[in-house]
Amino acid sequence: MNSPTTGTLHHIEIWVPDLDRAVLSWGWLLTELGYTLFQSWTAGRSWRLGPTYIVVEQSPDLTAADHDRRRPGLNHLAFHVESTHLVNALTQQAPQHDWTLLFTDRHPYAGGPDHHAAYLENSDGFEIELVAA
Repeated sequence: MNSPTTGTLHHIEIWVPDLDRAVLSWGWLLTELGYTLFQSWTAGRSWRLGPTYIVVEQSPDLTAADHDRRRPGLNHLAFHVESTHLVNALTQQAPQHDWTLLFTDRHPYAGGPDHHAAYLENSDGFEIELVAA
């Protein structure tokens, strides 16, 4: 693997209230986006794409049982997707993997008329955006 470019994300760690639920939703999504399982341990999993990996972990240090993307902190993660066709296909498959489409009245242009994307939320309240390249 080539050395990563300065500024490229090394990893993202997401603390989740239920690892099995997270593996169902995040595992499916990340695999569909080209990530491969990288690490697996009792309380977590990670998936890697190039030099970046994404961790979901059910940490014993959690101070709350729920995530609220509207509180201060991270609102959502946005992923490039190679085509509008793939955005649409993933959006159709998402409900089978614990993701619900947000902004249904404006989909797929909730981000504006020139921004083809799907905004999805899982049952733990985490939001992702799939943006057509």
